[in-house]
Amino acid sequence: MKFTAFLLFISTSVLMAAPKVAEHLQDISVTIKAEDRFSRSEGSGVLIIRKIDGEDVTFVWTAAHVIDNLRSVREAIDAKGSSRKVVEFKDAKVVKELVERGRRVGEIKMDARVIKYSDYDDGHDLALLMVRAKDYGKAGAEFLMEKKDDVVPIGTELYHVGSLLGQMGSNSMTSGIIAQVGRTHGKVEFDQTTVTAFPGSSGGGVYLKSGQYVGMLVRGAGEGFNLIVPIRRMYKWASENDIMWSLDPKVKSPTMKEILSMPIESEALNESSSGDDGKSVEFPFLIRETTIGE
Repeated sequence: MKFTAFLLFISTSVLMAAPKVAEHLQDISVTIKAEDRFSRSEGSGVLIIRKIDGEDVTFVWTAAHVIDNLRSVREAIDAKGSSRKVVEFKDAKVVKELVERGRRVGEIKMDARVIKYSDYDDGHDLALLMVRAKDYGKAGAEFLMEKKDDVVPIGTELYHVGSLLGQMGSNSMTSGIIAQVGRTHGKVEFDQTTVTAFPGSSGGGVYLKSGQYVGMLVRGAGEGFNLIVPIRRMYKWASENDIMWSLDPKVKSPTMKEILSMPIESEALNESSSGDDGKSVEFPFLIRETTIGE
């Protein structure tokens, strides 16, 4: 009798915890809009909050290919007359849904500056944005810290929250498992998951049932065959580029001056790249929502 009561208590606790995790994950998830003159891309992003120069500043993790159309390269001549290539980005738009008691009551739109970018063809397909408005976010993601170099075991249950089909499906939550680890595509390694995803899911977080972030959804080959940038690869890239503070809150954050002076790209420019029009469709495909035209 006591054993049955104990099991009932555990089951009830789990049922009560799940909606709280879902509410938190939806609260930290945003839609990313990258609008240029001739193209528009929509994807997903995850908020983090860091104290910079005594102020709460909101940053957003997303996939590089979501904002790729905001990138431009121009020639510049320095004081010695030498030519160099300068990479520039227009601001992305970050859209946060406002929900009360399960009902949408509005949205907030903010501009975000691209702070760090790794190309999706020749890099890690990761980007870190900084919301220009102060005190924008109220909550942020918690990244898996313990055993960060280990893989998440096959069969582990997961949640995904993203903007499935763009803004229309913002804050959609799906579930699945880790289906396989160590899938190599191009020069990098991904983990495979069965969480449901659609165009617009790119950049969205994938989480343990506890709510800890374990990867970023970036590619897919069907609703239940999707690839994530695993957290172990995000840690490696962040460490190489001195932005571990954006994953680990225990690492001291830089000053705003230091953030703005960081090079946006660390990889060498891909001379053969010519944007979406010059890139072939690959398997698995990118899962952003795109529109081409005026």
